Amino acid sequence: MRKTGAFYDVYCTDERGNQFIVEMQNREQVNFRERALYYLSQAISRQGERGSDWQFGLKAVYGVFFMNFRLQDAPRKLRTDVVLTDRDSHEVFTDKVRYIFLELPSFCKEEDDCENDFERWIYVLKNMETLQRLPFKARKAVFSKLEEIVDIASLSKEERMKYDESIKVYRDNLAINAFAREEGRKEGWKEGIQETARKMKQIGIPAISIAECTGLSAEDISRL
Repeated sequence: MRKTGAFYDVYCTDERGNQFIVEMQNREQVNFRERALYYLSQAISRQGERGSDWQFGLKAVYGVFFMNFRLQDAPRKLRTDVVLTDRDSHEVFTDKVRYIFLELPSFCKEEDDCENDFERWIYVLKNMETLQRLPFKARKAVFSKLEEIVDIASLSKEERMKYDESIKVYRDNLAINAFAREEGRKEGWKEGIQETARKMKQIGIPAISIAECTGLSAEDISRL
């Protein structure tokens, strides 16, 4: 595992040598698709560093990306599953690489609405920070095990420090995003008022009337 800004990425290899990169991201990032492509490409290219007798016998590399935001310019849905296919026939070209993006904000089910273990896991991951109790324990033992893992009281001093730092970064990110959205609304409102005043000025409405309607000063209006 390697530490990122707030969470730990998980890099796993199964008994057949297939590799899994699991990442959790709370904050939207520039070029997130390209970032995912870069990470998986690195994992693929490293397989060729084992010696001169290697003949491109690649093991599969899977990327699973849990996101607390939505992919830009993509339909709103929980799961986006990306594979390499033929453009015309849509047949899979190779099964050696696969990207799975999971948009937690697009999952809207409540606890009682979850129909399978996949949905139960997504529910727990999305609501972990606010849950007063861990659900689904009676349904499967794995959720009881999960409760033991996430029990803060059982953490060592070092683990608790890492956990507290992760929560601090997470909450800071939420606050930054909320502030940015609020500032964006304010800026959008200001631009809208200025555009309205500009159009009123263009059609010859007196400046004093524009000021009364928009709240802008005479000086602001004169600069439009």
